[in-house]
Amino acid sequence: MNVEASSLRAADAAPVRTQEVLRCTDLARSFGSVRAVDGISFRIERGETYGLLGPNGAGKTTVISMVSGVLAADSGSILVDGLEMHPGALRAKADIGYVPQDVALYPDLTGRENLFFFASLYRIGRREARSRVAEVLDIVGLADRAGDRVQKYSGGMKRRLNIAVGLIHRPRLLVLDEPTVGVDPQSRNAILDSVERLSTEGMGVLYTTHYMEEAERLCDRVAIMDLGRLVAEGTPRQLTARLGESEHIRLTLDGDPTGAAAALRALPITGGVSGVDDVVDVLVQDAESALPQVIQVAAAHGSVRSVTAEEPDLETVFLQLTGKRLRD
Repeated sequence: MNVEASSLRAADAAPVRTQEVLRCTDLARSFGSVRAVDGISFRIERGETYGLLGPNGAGKTTVISMVSGVLAADSGSILVDGLEMHPGALRAKADIGYVPQDVALYPDLTGRENLFFFASLYRIGRREARSRVAEVLDIVGLADRAGDRVQKYSGGMKRRLNIAVGLIHRPRLLVLDEPTVGVDPQSRNAILDSVERLSTEGMGVLYTTHYMEEAERLCDRVAIMDLGRLVAEGTPRQLTARLGESEHIRLTLDGDPTGAAAALRALPITGGVSGVDDVVDVLVQDAESALPQVIQVAAAHGSVRSVTAEEPDLETVFLQLTGKRLRD
């Protein structure tokens, strides 16, 4: 633990320690007449990676801003490792590592120099900083490039170094806000490997992403947000089990996928429909019997290039609950 965090803790009574690194209770936040977050509650335990998923405008960014102490909640409470979180809560903030979507690094410094600089902001002593810098460089797989200036790094490498900055002070909770956006597949896989290692060290991770396969790979539990509310929560397997015998039909169209999606929603056999770009996703109870009608309706809005029927997965759950795909 860094010196600043230690002194801050000594100033007040010790918090009650539990297995939870984060507990949010009845959180709410409005912007004017818009209710961005509407009374949500969830918790994250030590060593757990918790996925927060939702379409654009669901309220995820507002939740992250409140959890990180950047934004005050209108009502409700946030406890970070037993400490109350709010914009002035320095002790609670010392327990969080926040990795934003935008890279926050100094391009003229080397990767190692960036890490030493951020370690100094946490008042980590030079001797401890040396061991911490070496440790986090190993976690994110950049030890061999630590002496290079960040301006020479690829986009993926910068994002990995950004994660290392978030880890430098040994936070109890790491908040990762879409850490793989815009990176190449190799860097993306390296980032996911790094995140997988964190839970083994007992750190809690709050993870948001627009890639459903990342949530299925990394997250012990997943919460799905829509219109400011949590509409489902559980392990990926628990969420998929909610669908029972539902199946997922995916069509690729040349023509008007938006019009096709609207027409398919009107069919009594569909339980959820989403159209984006040239793809339309349809949720049905029995794909074999539904396919002829689904194809007929879709074909009235363009040429059907391909059709697949799949077993339910987390994407299917998301489609049923929100009526959208995760990347809509």
